[in-house]
Amino acid sequence: MTTSTTLHDLLKAGADQAPAIRASGAEPLTYAGFRTLVLRTIARLNEFGIGRGDRVAIVLPNGPEMATAFVATASASTAAPLNPGYRADEFDFYMSDINTKALIVEEGSTSPAIGVAEKRGITIITLKPDPAHGAGAFTLSTAATGREQPARPGPADSDDTALILHTSGTTSRPKIVPLTHGNVAASASNIATALNLTADDRALNIMPLFHIHGLIAGVLAPLSRGGSIFCTPGFNALKFFSAMEEAAPTWYTAVPTMHQAIVGRANHNRETIARHKLRFIRSSSSSLPPQVITELEAAFGAPVVEAYGMTEASHQMASNPIGGVRKPGTVGIAAGPEVAIMDPEGNLLKAGEVGEIVIRGDNVTAGYENNDKANGEAFTNSWFRTGDQGTIDADGYITITGRLKEIINRGGEKVSPREVDEVLMDHPAVLQVVTFAVPHDKLGEDVAAAVVLREGQEATERELRDFAGERLANYKVPRKILLLPEIPKGATGKLQRIGLAQKLGLA
Repeated sequence: MTTSTTLHDLLKAGADQAPAIRASGAEPLTYAGFRTLVLRTIARLNEFGIGRGDRVAIVLPNGPEMATAFVATASASTAAPLNPGYRADEFDFYMSDINTKALIVEEGSTSPAIGVAEKRGITIITLKPDPAHGAGAFTLSTAATGREQPARPGPADSDDTALILHTSGTTSRPKIVPLTHGNVAASASNIATALNLTADDRALNIMPLFHIHGLIAGVLAPLSRGGSIFCTPGFNALKFFSAMEEAAPTWYTAVPTMHQAIVGRANHNRETIARHKLRFIRSSSSSLPPQVITELEAAFGAPVVEAYGMTEASHQMASNPIGGVRKPGTVGIAAGPEVAIMDPEGNLLKAGEVGEIVIRGDNVTAGYENNDKANGEAFTNSWFRTGDQGTIDADGYITITGRLKEIINRGGEKVSPREVDEVLMDHPAVLQVVTFAVPHDKLGEDVAAAVVLREGQEATERELRDFAGERLANYKVPRKILLLPEIPKGATGKLQRIGLAQKLGLA
């Protein structure tokens, strides 16, 4: 099998008439149709004066056109997918930060991004869905006049930047992460290899497609093996099983909060689950509680593959092997890049020793854009420092003990929030937990937790503290436990510890 080095090369994996993109109520877009769409889009963007290296913001709803527009736009220029839910000032920040040359929006869009683009003189390109030619097919038009020829026309090379994303920036200004075609094609192939994907696999995509997880694992990995993707309008727990009924998938990938919502409805949808047997379920982007893994596997009769990813690695770094040994509590073995553990001085540590997880490989960004300070802190002897604390055992299985920034420093005693999460998740009434730091006048920080209870179950703060106290050292027991109907989430559905004390009015 030849290794693809660009996004448009990935599409060569599919047979001409095989379905590439599927969606509700539309004929599939074949691989031949997708390849034609990409070539047509490259020519069209070049006509609009957009070429390789030019930054094109994409603000589209989740669905088949978002998937195809990403691949096609990145093949001609640099794609910058943005969360359609942003407000005007957020669009203004992100679009100016990356020097956006054009914005793609759907016909009839009322997105505040349009006003920002007009103000900044950014070319506005309108995407019109063309379902008659298959799910995700589209045409592009613009009212902009006086266009120059692009400096670098034609299809992108492996060293060109395919994708530009910002880190979440919970504690500092978001950093710009450029990922080359070579980076993302390598990552797509790494994920497909880890999951043994074939042309017969059908993915159900419920992840947002402005996010690295959805773009690389949800879209590019299946395409790299000639498989198909059923694109939904986004995640909706109430509609997941009807989408499953229509898509007849062999797998799906999601973040833990989505899996928890899905497993909560699995009992009412046993017939659908039985009719459409999944080969596996993938989880990534944050830690999946072991209790949820057990529930998912019992409900679907399929293995749960927990993977470890981050934007700077074009998503995947490690994965539990399918059919191999899975060690619960670990994120599996290196699945693409090299993974090691480093001490603060830059020395690599031996098996079993705790330190910072570091990576290097073809899927890893060469560095943040215009940020020498961040690059100086992030790279040591060609290794990228992930900011995660962890350990690797003698068999190569990686355990994450926490984000270095999230470790709670309670008067010098270090508390891993994940350890507290897992203990509280063992309580029968608990559905969801996020442990986080709250300010303390004498200790600096203390431990708090936000808890969502299972439907119809009851537990008091006192009961939960006593439960934790029987299993944890006294200094690790949350001083405060908030019982909430829902825990605030980030845009991609991830639960975020940093900043939670402020959001909940505890800081």
